[in-house]
Amino acid sequence: MVGLSPAEFERSIQLLSSKIGFERLKDRFVRNGAFTSKRGLGAVKALADRLYMLSGGLRRDVPASYAFQSLWNETFTSLIRDENERTLTETADRINACLTGGNAIDPEKATALDEALRAYHCTAASVLGDEIARLDMLLKAVPAVAERIRGWSGNTPPDTTCRADEPARPQGGD
Repeated sequence: MVGLSPAEFERSIQLLSSKIGFERLKDRFVRNGAFTSKRGLGAVKALADRLYMLSGGLRRDVPASYAFQSLWNETFTSLIRDENERTLTETADRINACLTGGNAIDPEKATALDEALRAYHCTAASVLGDEIARLDMLLKAVPAVAERIRGWSGNTPPDTTCRADEPARPQGGD
């Protein structure tokens, strides 16, 4: 996993907070063992800063990372239903097929990677919305793919033809 930048992490905490409520979010992090005290956590930024520090931006295998991943999955990715889950799994396989053994992008498959990333984003965004779909992709991406996603202007890939309410359909043969 690549981890999130401080700004991406703070935005993720803002999105979680807006979905389940700030007080409940803090309680859930305590119950999940991310930290033992809510003291000094009066704002989303303070919560995000503490969790970022404890988890190293989700790069460390520590309770704060596990708690974040658990809450993120429970809150957002659990909304993805079977049909979309199958499409996302197939599309993730297409993305992985564009990588070399060292998780670098195969230069000969860069176009196929961009198409697969667009398809993945369109399917995820049809359920989660553009911003959450992009952050979810970053949470799952290897560094080379995360760098490509971060290169998008805004929350959508370039040349995206799908609408947020319409999942992408894989095109052509792979």
